[in-house]
Amino acid sequence: MCGIVGFVSEKEENAGKILFDGLRKLEYRGYDSAGIAVISGDSINLEKEIGTLDDFEAAVDVDELNGKIGISHTRWATHGGVTKLNAHPHVSQDGNIAIVHNGIIENYQELKNDLKGVKFISETDTEVIVALMQKEIDGGNDFFEAFKKVLNKIEGSYAILAINARQPGVMLAAKNESPLILGKALGKMFAASDSMPLLMHTSEVIYLEDGEIAKLMAKSFEVFDLKGNKIAKTISKIETHIESSEKGMYAHFMLKEIMEQPNSLKRSLQQPYGDVEEFAKAISQARGVMLIACGTALHAAIAGQYLLDRIAQKHVNVINASEFSYLQTSLQKNSLVIAISQSGETADVINALKKIKQKGAKVYSIVNVEGSSIARMSDKTIGIKAGPEIGVASTKAFTSQLSILYQIAFALIGKLEEGRKEMDKLSGLARLCLDMNLDKTKALAEKLANKRDIYFIGRGINYPIALEGALKTKEISYLHAEGMAAGELKHGTLALVEKGTPVIAINPNDFVHAETLSNAIETKARGAFVIAISDKNNPVYDELLSIPGASEEFYPILGIIPLQLLAYQLAVVRGKNPDKPRNLAKSVTVK
Repeated sequence: MCGIVGFVSEKEENAGKILFDGLRKLEYRGYDSAGIAVISGDSINLEKEIGTLDDFEAAVDVDELNGKIGISHTRWATHGGVTKLNAHPHVSQDGNIAIVHNGIIENYQELKNDLKGVKFISETDTEVIVALMQKEIDGGNDFFEAFKKVLNKIEGSYAILAINARQPGVMLAAKNESPLILGKALGKMFAASDSMPLLMHTSEVIYLEDGEIAKLMAKSFEVFDLKGNKIAKTISKIETHIESSEKGMYAHFMLKEIMEQPNSLKRSLQQPYGDVEEFAKAISQARGVMLIACGTALHAAIAGQYLLDRIAQKHVNVINASEFSYLQTSLQKNSLVIAISQSGETADVINALKKIKQKGAKVYSIVNVEGSSIARMSDKTIGIKAGPEIGVASTKAFTSQLSILYQIAFALIGKLEEGRKEMDKLSGLARLCLDMNLDKTKALAEKLANKRDIYFIGRGINYPIALEGALKTKEISYLHAEGMAAGELKHGTLALVEKGTPVIAINPNDFVHAETLSNAIETKARGAFVIAISDKNNPVYDELLSIPGASEEFYPILGIIPLQLLAYQLAVVRGKNPDKPRNLAKSVTVK
């Protein structure tokens, strides 16, 4: 959660614009409030505003914020409500130190109680950090030593940037369980929550690991551990993103990313054969395979469980990463765990991987963001090549994750090349599916916009597609939506179906078609308004969102596309911003 950007330069710049443009690239991480702090002369110039970056831009003239060093933040609230006082950056009582923070300080109350005489003006855990820093500096420590001492006192997750008006040529950074990347440019150093803001200035990055502190100057940097020992770091090169992170002709990033799926699916097939085959070999040799993930990636993992079973006759277990700690007794050294994540920074997945590595099990991962924490923790990684995904509701990453899992399944039976040839047709079929449903879903959304509940049902591999369709709907339109295995309807949920209740059946012409149709008929008998996702019509359906006919294995990738479009259209019709769903952020970096 939360996005942070900072920089230090050898010459005075329009710091406000640099920082604000960087925050634009990170707004998907939080949009409760935003703030910028720039050292100007011998003091800190601070601007904060509640609301989105548009609200900030309307209230603050960023062109007036000039300086050689500054930090900025876009917030997703954890401690304290959405107020100007709770917005970051937070400044010390003497006005000399400013910090921004992503994460949660678990012992902040205890530390706060020890800070006698300090007048706190916010409800945040973060303000404790800056108060402690002033106390250490007042006690005779220099800026770096004070920072190090405070880091050794706090417990929890953090990515922190700090600046000091009394030492205006240095920015300090630290990381523990929250992402933070450094960027090296000519005469400048940057730090940010991910690479998106850095790519505007440089392709050279340094990945900080947990428990590391960085001292950033305009032309150099040093990295230390929490004891102050110097650590040698490697500068890595990152590629410019294939697709622009701008909306372009589209009203929202979510629609842009839905429409990009024909291209992202094609790119997902560009994995080196050896990488996919290595995943397949590891699955074959492991004693127990677990797929772990959260949210949309968890639904991809559940779909992967079905397709690995159906295509490769290989059983794998799927575990929600946030529940992993309670289900790890069967993990052994010869087990294989495959983590799936778009951002590669999901806190619940990272915490699970730490436990897995302690037990000596092998960790592989399927991620979208190169150099992410999960990728660096893994013994082997496949990048899904979806390109930047800005919309909070994941779309193209989901279909690309499915594509990788399909390829692994085909590799397990020695048919990766043949499978890829079949999958290559998906790009054109996805484009056709988008064309068939863009206007249709808009019209359907008008009919469903005022409904109270929507139920999504599917059998077999269509079950996780029902889960994902429901998730997309509720997270951006705020309608109550529930996805379930179609056979479970009669075990409770059918009691909620009444006249006009929308029931969406994911029911392509596959081997479970007849059984799912029977479940749709059961709901129809109770008055349901039945909508089908299918390539085969039936009189029982009140509405049909058509998908192209395809090889039976590939229906799930096509089936989710109309559901993504419908969720998007529902949000728009209901006057909600699909890119910025309330209470949610793109990268879930807190537990």
